[in-house]
Amino acid sequence: MSEPPGAVTLAEAAPVVDTPPRKPTAQRVQPLRRPGRWIATAVVLVLVAQFAHGLVSNPFYQWDRFGYWFLRPVILDGLLITLEVAAYSAVLGLLGGILLAVARLSKSPVLRAVSWTYVWALRSIPLIVVLLFLYNFSALYQTLSVGVPFGPAFFRFDESRLATDMVIAVVGLSLNEAAYAAEVVRGGILSVDQGQHEAAAALGLPRGYQFWKIVFPQALRSITPNYVNQLIGLVKSTSLVFYVSLLDLFGTAQTMGSTYPGDIVPLLLVVTVWYLILTSLVSVVQFYVERYYARGATRSLPPTPLQKLRTGLTDLRARIRREAAV
Repeated sequence: MSEPPGAVTLAEAAPVVDTPPRKPTAQRVQPLRRPGRWIATAVVLVLVAQFAHGLVSNPFYQWDRFGYWFLRPVILDGLLITLEVAAYSAVLGLLGGILLAVARLSKSPVLRAVSWTYVWALRSIPLIVVLLFLYNFSALYQTLSVGVPFGPAFFRFDESRLATDMVIAVVGLSLNEAAYAAEVVRGGILSVDQGQHEAAAALGLPRGYQFWKIVFPQALRSITPNYVNQLIGLVKSTSLVFYVSLLDLFGTAQTMGSTYPGDIVPLLLVVTVWYLILTSLVSVVQFYVERYYARGATRSLPPTPLQKLRTGLTDLRARIRREAAV
């Protein structure tokens, strides 16, 4: 039915009322409850507290004797020998590993075979066997010579005078370390993109220049963190040089324990704490080396422990403020 002209509809006649917009109600998102996490945290805290209580209250540890031995000159002398053996072995092992890795990647079948055989043998033989074999090496070869095979010798020298306890320890650890370092270096070289090799070859650069100036610097991003991690095992492996009559940190503690049998446990604790300090220092170096070589490979560098602590404190203060506001 059509409306007559000029008629006013009901919608037009009704007064228009402006209603204020409704304010949105703030709803707080409740975090998901995780009772298993809280139970596991409580159990771990109880176990840690019991362990700490046992360390402090058990008189068998003799912490007074631990404090007496910790900085004794005889212990520090053994620690110095440990550092010397680890430093020499780390440098020589890395240099040997580079040579073995280059030989393994060479086109010469003889170099590849010799490198593979060396790595296979040294990784298969326990380190203590290598050290004891070198310690008794003078029984097999009393004199060593350099010359023509099955012919005249140009140089001769007495092996027993050359092979001191320090030399035996460094050579044994270096031979063992080179086998593992060779695989670390080889893996780092293979991690470099093949396009880098092709680009260097297209420029007509000599192969040696290509390796040392283009390929190897890029491989260090993978080599250095892994080899620094390998140093932690090397520091602990120095404890085996005691069996070749070299009084390092562990050997000194063993000798003092034989002289003072009542202090065996404090001496072992001294050795444990010093090795923890040394490996912790290497771990700190490893973190910053990895962070340094991560530049250009990641969008943002991993935060340092101090940065993590600041971020954690900031998040904790923000969380407390939110809880107080509610």
